[in-house]
Amino acid sequence: MKTRFVSLLAIAAATPAFAQTDTQAVNDAQDEIIVTASRSGEGVEVKNLPASVTVIDSAALDQRQTRIVSDVLRDVPGVAVSRTGAIGSPTQICLRGSEGNHVLVLIDGIEAADPYQGEYDFGTLIADPSARIEVLRGQQSSLYGSDAIGGVINYITLSGREAPGFTARAEGGSFGTISTAARAAGVSGDFDYAVSGSWYHTDGYPTARGGSRNIGSESVGATAKMNWAAAANLKVSGVLRYSYTDADANDSDSDFATPNDYPLFGYTVDSPGVHFVNEAFYGLLSAELTALEGRWTNTVSGQFSDTDRKGYRAGGIDYGDQGQRYKGSFVSSFRFGTDTIVHRLTGAVDWEREQFQNTTPGTGSPFDAYRGRRSTDNLGLVGQYELTAGAFTGGASIRYDDNNRFADTTTWRVQAGYRLPTNTRVHAAYGTGVKNPGYYELFGYSDGNYIGNPNLKPEKSQGWEAGIDQTFLGGAANIGATYFDSTLKDEIYTTYPAPLFVATPANRVTDSRQHGIEVSANIRPIPQVRLDAAYTHLTAKEDNVTEVRRPGDIASFNATFASKDERFSTTLTVRYNGRMDDVAFTDPSFTPVRVSMKPFTLVNLNAQYALTKGISVFGRVENLFDVDYEEVFSFATPGRAAYGGVRVSF
Repeated sequence: MKTRFVSLLAIAAATPAFAQTDTQAVNDAQDEIIVTASRSGEGVEVKNLPASVTVIDSAALDQRQTRIVSDVLRDVPGVAVSRTGAIGSPTQICLRGSEGNHVLVLIDGIEAADPYQGEYDFGTLIADPSARIEVLRGQQSSLYGSDAIGGVINYITLSGREAPGFTARAEGGSFGTISTAARAAGVSGDFDYAVSGSWYHTDGYPTARGGSRNIGSESVGATAKMNWAAAANLKVSGVLRYSYTDADANDSDSDFATPNDYPLFGYTVDSPGVHFVNEAFYGLLSAELTALEGRWTNTVSGQFSDTDRKGYRAGGIDYGDQGQRYKGSFVSSFRFGTDTIVHRLTGAVDWEREQFQNTTPGTGSPFDAYRGRRSTDNLGLVGQYELTAGAFTGGASIRYDDNNRFADTTTWRVQAGYRLPTNTRVHAAYGTGVKNPGYYELFGYSDGNYIGNPNLKPEKSQGWEAGIDQTFLGGAANIGATYFDSTLKDEIYTTYPAPLFVATPANRVTDSRQHGIEVSANIRPIPQVRLDAAYTHLTAKEDNVTEVRRPGDIASFNATFASKDERFSTTLTVRYNGRMDDVAFTDPSFTPVRVSMKPFTLVNLNAQYALTKGISVFGRVENLFDVDYEEVFSFATPGRAAYGGVRVSF
């Protein structure tokens, strides 16, 4: 769908922190610390991690003017993004060809997946000021349990100690879009805090081919984060987060009784009054006690998530669901060894309860019994060993899960890496994963559209990877490539059995295979230049049939250039999505029809300029060349768009 180009002056700002952050990136590009890859709670240097990880730091999020988090994830190797509609619409992230519900999503350490749906909807996540993203790929169930078959995405807002000060931003642009964000953070003695909020409103654009109904949305995100050093060896931390999205939606035409309707059967059509509301609360409280000069760390934590989703039609509520997750963890980690050989042993106990309820209005069907509240309890026991011995790094982890609904399971992972004197590093890993069926798959019910299957079995995965990377320019540049190969058993898929042809899930008897190669390059030759590139080639098949919405090739390139005084900067972003298959239900017999989606390349260009030390202006053009494309069958996408605004900081 084409839209009229709105011409705006696209200038914006690098605050003084821009220069400091980029300079540090040049000096310490390979010394970046991530926390997702270890249950110990201690950070691990990327250069010492024998696993596939990508970090999108706060500087990159700012330079690319990220407003929708799922957009910037397109720059990560192995990631495929599918948004079913406009901004705010349901958005899936697939890692290495896995399913969207095979990715564990953490937000400030809190499991964020909707307990009812069984996965996290990235359409509800708008970017916070001062955040970072860690993407850990490969089977990670041995650390985190169910959901982490494809990997883990950890979205982290920075603390008041990491990024103190006040910032505020306001912008507007195409499609009636208005967006604001503010953050206040600071340090007072042993206490630091950060409070941030974001609001994104858009009138949207038509998502039906030839349609006229604009699909808009309104999203709010707010986070409060605090850390208190109650004693020299005791730290207390807390996080509260709120998320709200109200988004319009279009349905597919399912009425083929009238000849005039038949040509549209299965296609997205204007659906006045259809929209959904997704509201969620999250919280976490933890206490960390250290001993033996910091070598022994014990952490106890509790967290919760509470999600509520309602769908509406013109006549009122259409469907609804609620889910809660309560989780308590105890982690004990002991580090020992010498200056050159460091061992770390970690044990963890995770207890988790998930509660679910289908709040869809009853229809008098026998399946109304599926609407009752249910729960699942899980006890996970984790053991992890990590070793750093000079140029060698390695580790192993194992997890046993005792579940009251599904068969108990054990998952494990081993990994190792070695850095040669030439700054060439080789690494390899093998791991297993598990994904328990969600409530919707087990007991979900929508009259005439979907019936759950309480007899589903968990999905299981096993896979390996091997890679090599080269560091040069004194650590300011790194190029790497990794080959991966995974097998998924008992894959849950959707069937349409006769005579009713109502969708219902089942376990496949054949295996799904995913293998491919990921390539990345990150170069910071001087403080004023930052280059990031990623490429993924993927083959994902089930019984020799290509899995849908998994492009065979994905690539991205980001180049940031700043003036010598660093008051002005500009970033060019190029994202390529290769040819992929999707499923269409355009045949009235309900027989799925496979369609091939054409490849597309999107180009974004932005600029920033600092008027004064604390006032900046900025702007960007998205889809610069007005490309007409679809990433989900029959859902039209936006054409060229432009945005501009102002930011203050002190």
